[in-house]
Amino acid sequence: MYRRSRASGRTRKIFLGVAATALLGGALAVGTGLGNAGENCAGLDTALRNNLNFIAGQQANPDAQSDARIANRQAVVDLIQQRRATAGCTADVRADAPAHPPVAADPTTVPPAAKPPVVKPPATPPASSGGGAEPAGTVVCKGSTVTLFNEDAAPAASSGTFPIGTTLKVTNLDNNRSITVKVTSPSGSCVLLNSAAYEQVREPGKFVIRRPVVERVG
Repeated sequence: MYRRSRASGRTRKIFLGVAATALLGGALAVGTGLGNAGENCAGLDTALRNNLNFIAGQQANPDAQSDARIANRQAVVDLIQQRRATAGCTADVRADAPAHPPVAADPTTVPPAAKPPVVKPPATPPASSGGGAEPAGTVVCKGSTVTLFNEDAAPAASSGTFPIGTTLKVTNLDNNRSITVKVTSPSGSCVLLNSAAYEQVREPGKFVIRRPVVERVG
């Protein structure tokens, strides 16, 4: 009877000792974030870096509880370093470099003056075909013939190129006769002469001036 009681007491002590060891190991794993799988260097290095990053974040943005949090994490860091040394880990583990916030511009700095835009010179206009914008004395309606329209009025011209009021000088190179007239009406040609104007520069029996020179004179 007595022997059975002593044996039972020893059994209970062994069981309690094993249970206490298991509980201690579990508490350590929970408190450090490391289990048996963390004994390899990769896991230990990751756990160390995470804790160092946490400490760096608390130091960069401290509050009333930062000192206590840093002290707790430093204890964890020390334990991890011990386990890394035991495991033979040699990597140089550090906290990640914080992202640099954009540098605010100095409000007292005067920005450089903006460069004026580059103005390209206008392209050279094509040779005129009698568009009505030529200066006085310019030969216009090049390549056009000149004919007439019936109008019982003083010498005048009509034009689909020049506005009413424009003064034109028409020369017939076949006989070197010239006349200066104003445009008084629109037409579908560069220049037409009315009957009175045409009679002064025409060749007898011809109703078309094939070699005219038309100049804008006003």
